[in-house]
Amino acid sequence: IERAAAVLRLLARGPGRLGVVELAAALGLPKGTVHGILRTLAAVGFVEQDRITGKYQLGAALLHLGTSYLDVNELRSRAINWADALASRSGEAVRIGTLLEGRALVVHHVFRPDDSLQTIEIGLLLPPHACAIGKVLLAYDTAAASAAKRSPEPYTRRTLVTPADLARALARTRERGWAEEIEELSVGVAGIAAPIRGHGGLVVGSIGVTGATDRVCDRRGVPRAELVSQVQDAARAVSRELGAQRW
Repeated sequence: IERAAAVLRLLARGPGRLGVVELAAALGLPKGTVHGILRTLAAVGFVEQDRITGKYQLGAALLHLGTSYLDVNELRSRAINWADALASRSGEAVRIGTLLEGRALVVHHVFRPDDSLQTIEIGLLLPPHACAIGKVLLAYDTAAASAAKRSPEPYTRRTLVTPADLARALARTRERGWAEEIEELSVGVAGIAAPIRGHGGLVVGSIGVTGATDRVCDRRGVPRAELVSQVQDAARAVSRELGAQRW
């Protein structure tokens, strides 16, 4: 039931129809599992399949179903303790984000645990294609990813600005379960982020660390493995708080 509800929410918040492959990628489920869910939902009228494209949309029985997003305040309140712990373990600043009108909204920010001068970032809107928390959100939202690919703005020489490059980065994010940014939004700054999931596996936010490139990355310029593990552990912990069972 939770998985079926997650499928319905994805269909409700997208502007167009979605296929089995797109839904399976967004939820991290096998295509066969998603196909079975869709077949059952279609049988009861909750979804309809386009005969030409084979893609799905909400059915007549759910015309009054609106876009369903996790309440931002709940996400923040459930994640605060884990975000604080992640900042303490990693030694870096922590951001939690959700999508808002095509941008990555920072809903919670924990300062780096040192005495340096820092500015609170809660409420900041970031370009999702250029930051780790944003890439995670795009990777599991087909509609938002399509919009981002149309006109990605360059912020540094390393920003991903072609649809093909961004598509590859989002596919890699889904495969690995985490995203990176290395001087793509700001020179000298790198970040790592992972998805926060709710009931049924629906991605409702992202959590990540950000800091100086020489601290976040190793000598090869690759995100440090221990930081990746810490971020993923925090994401799984918050996901469990929100009712996700597998992650």
